[in-house]
Amino acid sequence: MEARKAFGWAARDTSGILSPFSFDLRKMGFEDVYSTNYPLVPGHEIVGEMVEFGLEVKRFRVGDIVGVGCIVGSCGDCLYCKSNMEQYCPNAIFTIDGTNKDGSRTRGGFSSAMVVHQTFVVRIPEKLAPEQAAPLLCAGVTAYSPLKQFMGCDRVVRGGILGLGGVGHLGVIIAKAMGHHVTVISSSNKKREEALEILGADAFIVSSNEAEMEGAASSLDYILDTVPAFHPLHHYLSLLTVEGKLIIVAAVPKPLQFDAVDIILGKRSISGSFIGSMEETQEILEFWADKGLTTMIEIVKKEYANKAFERMERNDVRFRFVLDVAGSNLE
Repeated sequence: MEARKAFGWAARDTSGILSPFSFDLRKMGFEDVYSTNYPLVPGHEIVGEMVEFGLEVKRFRVGDIVGVGCIVGSCGDCLYCKSNMEQYCPNAIFTIDGTNKDGSRTRGGFSSAMVVHQTFVVRIPEKLAPEQAAPLLCAGVTAYSPLKQFMGCDRVVRGGILGLGGVGHLGVIIAKAMGHHVTVISSSNKKREEALEILGADAFIVSSNEAEMEGAASSLDYILDTVPAFHPLHHYLSLLTVEGKLIIVAAVPKPLQFDAVDIILGKRSISGSFIGSMEETQEILEFWADKGLTTMIEIVKKEYANKAFERMERNDVRFRFVLDVAGSNLE
């Protein structure tokens, strides 16, 4: 199977400015699929139509609408890969700027086509629009994976979502759909109306408001921490009940701080979670479709991509941009 040329938009230097770029896709193997991209968020969380597949691909057919998330490969042999936790594989191959097993570089979703091993492709349910599915392939499963441990409880689970960005807003929707009582914790009052009126959260706490924080002390079974900036953890541990869990899903550039006493006296725990498995990625898509849930997105064409990045830096998006590759001219 010969290599194909694809077209995309790429950042050529540290400025991050995108411009047209052509590149060769790696050659297809017997377990690879080849797809063209439909609505997606830049780089990953890709939705497209399958146009060709290798001889050993049995799960998909031409014309299927499929998705690709953050990872397009792993070793397949380690404990994590064999336990359906391939996202923790030490040799995981990332969708953007990773290295394929044949030595070629991976290219992200700002492109006309991709070749991906079938293991790292998921099926988009018919009831789910492509643009609605895209944010679930990373942000959605990042929230779903740690929250699924609280499904099926015989009581109402009281959860907190720290931060109301791309992952946080999906966390609220998912937790509510699971039947949880949801409290949004934010650094300011700006998103109170969005949290309560639009996303359906049950309560809202401003973390700088001492009275609100004290009033919610020892009330939450878990806090999903989605904040990617430095923040002292002891400020939030006090909100957890006995055996409550603080779950970190955002990569923070500086070490986080907490007092051991805050954990010991409440038998609390701090844990982390990275994206989700391919199995969980398929689960969140089915969960979203079955529940009839809606992602809050803004669809843009490639001509607006650089402006969208500028707005992202200003936190001026509610809550996810989706790039319509099919409706854009990449060449």
